Amino acid sequence: MRFVEKPFPSLRPGRSQKLARRVALFLFTVLLFAAPSLPAQGGPPLLTDDPGTPGRNNWEINVGYIQDRSQGDNDYEAPILDLNYGWGDRVQLKYEMPYVFNSTDNGKLQGGPGDSKFGVKYRFLQNVKLNLDIGTYPQLEINNTQESVKRNLVYKGPQFLLPLEITKKAGPVDLDIEVGHWFTQQMGYWIAGLAASHQATKKLEVLSEVYSNGSPFGERDNTFDFGGRYRLNRNALFIFMAGRSFSPPSSGQSQFIGYFGMQFQLGRHLREE
Repeated sequence: MRFVEKPFPSLRPGRSQKLARRVALFLFTVLLFAAPSLPAQGGPPLLTDDPGTPGRNNWEINVGYIQDRSQGDNDYEAPILDLNYGWGDRVQLKYEMPYVFNSTDNGKLQGGPGDSKFGVKYRFLQNVKLNLDIGTYPQLEINNTQESVKRNLVYKGPQFLLPLEITKKAGPVDLDIEVGHWFTQQMGYWIAGLAASHQATKKLEVLSEVYSNGSPFGERDNTFDFGGRYRLNRNALFIFMAGRSFSPPSSGQSQFIGYFGMQFQLGRHLREE
């Protein structure tokens, strides 16, 4: 998602930044201690991912609209196509590509093809006794066209993500944690996310998340969001998320992030029946 990969603004230390850090720390602590009552699953529409895969010969296809709005700058991905295939029970193959748009307060709307992202997720630890899953999800992002780079719609690639993902289960309870590093041509940065969810009804799963990415120089973009997955039928879900940064508009960080789309699960329910 593009709002994960925005360049960091020059942050000015002050009360708002210190308050944001304290709030982020508080929410992480609350989620950690609240985990026994919060089942969780990562992946779209959330930023945080988990070690879960679609399962052998199953498909998970996400088609969505993404927006990331900050002071004076708006980024959109419409549509974004995210294809995932279960190659065995522990391996997931991924291909993702969006069509991207950007507009500023003083400029016109520009659009063009986004980057292609290839990924392989591998759940290397699956301990049934401890109810613990651990995996990694390397992803390579490459430019499809230099014209999009010239228009500042995408960053000059390639870029490579190496994360570690953990899910701890206790009965019906899941807690998803992801930490990783983006390697880029200019300046790499770290990501960290913590996600929780609750099955409110038979069809509706409500989600919450705290997410952070930061450069080696101490710059951070800390966001929180809420969303859900609503099952429309056996194979289709409506997925949605909305949130923002802890910091005020003057920080240059995201004042709105959102994901709205559909998730199609093919193969899984037919085999179970």
